[in-house]
Amino acid sequence: MTSPFLDPQQAASNSSQLLNGRAAQSKSDLRKRLKKLRHEMSESSRQAIDVAIADQVLQLPEFKRAPMLLSYLSVGEEVDTRALIQKAWDLNKTVAIPRCVAGSRTLDWYVIESFAGLEKSSFGIEEPARDSTRYIDPRCAEAIALVPGLAFDAAGYRIGYGGGYYDVFLESFPGFSIGLCRDNSLLSHLELQEPHDRPVSCVVSESRVLCRSLGS
Repeated sequence: MTSPFLDPQQAASNSSQLLNGRAAQSKSDLRKRLKKLRHEMSESSRQAIDVAIADQVLQLPEFKRAPMLLSYLSVGEEVDTRALIQKAWDLNKTVAIPRCVAGSRTLDWYVIESFAGLEKSSFGIEEPARDSTRYIDPRCAEAIALVPGLAFDAAGYRIGYGGGYYDVFLESFPGFSIGLCRDNSLLSHLELQEPHDRPVSCVVSESRVLCRSLGS
């Protein structure tokens, strides 16, 4: 496994570029910068990096022993999750993806066994159809969850998309949560945290595995 410590020079460089003085002292401004950074990467670079991130996740003991994977379904320039979902199926794990609950900041999770039959939400994200026979309670201590974000820091805090869905999810999720992040969006410290922000258990990039200590 790679070193559990973020290279301080690389993290400081990322932070310096993205948190440029007072110009980036709001989450909305930082989100714009991070989206621009993603967009400037070539598709081939993103794909190669995402393969390396998936390889890192597959080596985690938490992934190997978990009977259930809760995962966002990647879209656009997000870190890809479809390869990890397919691998979970190959390993006979239960896989569930979320559906946003209208008028709230909560996610309902439904088991899927293929990528067929998904519905596109108002956000342009593919979601599972409402099916009470496939609904699951995500509060499973043995499960692992893949969590999206525009950026993460070494403590597991993230800049999301502003909806708050995953902060609500993480607040009650007792399992092991993994933030997927490319190296160029991995920061030393996010100073824009709010009381409702929740860290993930572990951040995985193409070259780093950063796990929080128990109880932190």
